[in-house]
Amino acid sequence: MSAEDGLLLEVEDLAVEFPVHGGLLRRKIGAVRAVDEVSFHLRAGETLGLVGESGCGKTTVARAIVNLLRATVPGVVLKGKIRYHAPDGPVDLLSIGRRAMRRYRSEIAMVFQDPFSSLNPRMTVREIVGGPMRIHTAFSPTERDQRVRDLLLRCGLQPDQMSRYPHEFSGGQRQRIGIARALSTHPRLIAADEPVSALDVSIQAQILNLVSDLQEEFGLTYLFVAHDLNVVHHIADRIAVMYLGNLIEMGAADQVIREPFHPYTRALLSAVPKPVPRGGGRAGRIRLEGEVPNPLHKPSGCAFRTRCPIARPECAVARPPLVERSAGHWVACPYS
Repeated sequence: MSAEDGLLLEVEDLAVEFPVHGGLLRRKIGAVRAVDEVSFHLRAGETLGLVGESGCGKTTVARAIVNLLRATVPGVVLKGKIRYHAPDGPVDLLSIGRRAMRRYRSEIAMVFQDPFSSLNPRMTVREIVGGPMRIHTAFSPTERDQRVRDLLLRCGLQPDQMSRYPHEFSGGQRQRIGIARALSTHPRLIAADEPVSALDVSIQAQILNLVSDLQEEFGLTYLFVAHDLNVVHHIADRIAVMYLGNLIEMGAADQVIREPFHPYTRALLSAVPKPVPRGGGRAGRIRLEGEVPNPLHKPSGCAFRTRCPIARPECAVARPPLVERSAGHWVACPYS
């Protein structure tokens, strides 16, 4: 694959290990492999929904792509490749340092999960949205202010709110500010880390519609992280499902929703609330036995086998690879 194919990002065998410290001297006593050889690609203009329950590693994947982990987690170990197809040629984002990464910061942005902690309370909206432009563009102060006004309008806010502080806004409005900040430097790729999970249901649809409209207007590519399959189905072209650091199913959104292959994906879908006209409604729900294993002591072979309703003794021998079961639909389970 190449840039001529419309490819924007290739993630190959990405592995992320976080150090575990213990004892009086807080020495390293082990490591947690939060992401275990995950591979996928993103084409320009598409949205890939990365789905899984809390702790599966989906946020870690997003932060690795934006290259935030080394700066925020001392001792983190990253392996594999994250090949970004920049306008001037492909570059492996995992192999470059912070100084070299700076030139790509304007092209790869992130929208964070919590709109209450991701905005600096001491900065005005003008400073929050205009800050990336001051670092990554040659805009004059007047040009920056004009772009801030334009972005606020596009994100459903008013230009006269530029001088206000984050505490003067609701959660949905704060997330709109975070989206405007991400758009400020004309990015090509945005990693959205559960951007609606902290919002009221009534506000979630507004933000999802805004994200879709902005994608069409600016030609954006999204890695959309979420735990709610309903949310992802609404916005994503393709869906990738993760469990305990592993990618277990991936395909077109309609394929994964209508005909899931992996038993874990089926369980996730069965847990999605559905309107029931006359009572009942839980008969088709799949209940998984047991708890999610400790990431420090992952089961051998398939990580899901300790909770899987169709597990066999062979599942403990080796981790099943992703296999293309039908056109564009991949699954890591030979027995589903």
